Amino acid sequence: MNEVELNVGRSQEAALSVNKVVRNTYMLLSMTLLFSTVTAIASMALQLGQGAGFMLLLGGFGMSFVVRATAKSSKGLIAVFVFAGLMGAALGPTISVYLAAYANGSAIVAQALGGTALIFLSLSGYALTSGKSFNFLGGFLFTGMMVVVVAMLANLFLQIPALSLALSAGVILLMSGFILYDTGRIINGGERNYIMATVSLYLSIFNIFVHLLHLLGSLTGNRN
Repeated sequence: MNEVELNVGRSQEAALSVNKVVRNTYMLLSMTLLFSTVTAIASMALQLGQGAGFMLLLGGFGMSFVVRATAKSSKGLIAVFVFAGLMGAALGPTISVYLAAYANGSAIVAQALGGTALIFLSLSGYALTSGKSFNFLGGFLFTGMMVVVVAMLANLFLQIPALSLALSAGVILLMSGFILYDTGRIINGGERNYIMATVSLYLSIFNIFVHLLHLLGSLTGNRN
């Protein structure tokens, strides 16, 4: 076998490996989002309060580190569903607040869900079909996240409504960038672990939904 045939064989093997990661990532992402929906509905049915929701959210972020530590083993699959379950359950109390506080609460939640789906499918679809690398966004996204985190901490004390809205808009833009960045890494072989890829995309989707809820509630909500 000559060098050309070897290179072709390696290229085909690499392409098959990438396709497998893409397929497994989107399958697992769909399953975790569905599981999160179930746990969110369950926490709403149990009428969990905001305090319980916050504790579940902390548990979910804690589990994200467990997922990363176990991503290369079968334990990673169990961990990722625990992670998704906790994150979904944490959303339940927040959704309940919007449903109770706004006359058009159900419309706000539906619009946030639809908007999140549209953003994710559009950006992820573009990255998949274009095949482009978005690694150049990495530095900008990291810097942007640091700025947003610092501004959010500052606004805990300042309590400026306009800044809160601007931060939500900023998070949505940053998470949109992360969807392009992470999808680009998957299809270009930069991320070979589908569990890690799933967690990255899940967190982007989660944050877009939460901050869309905040924006829509603030801008279009009719309080009871």
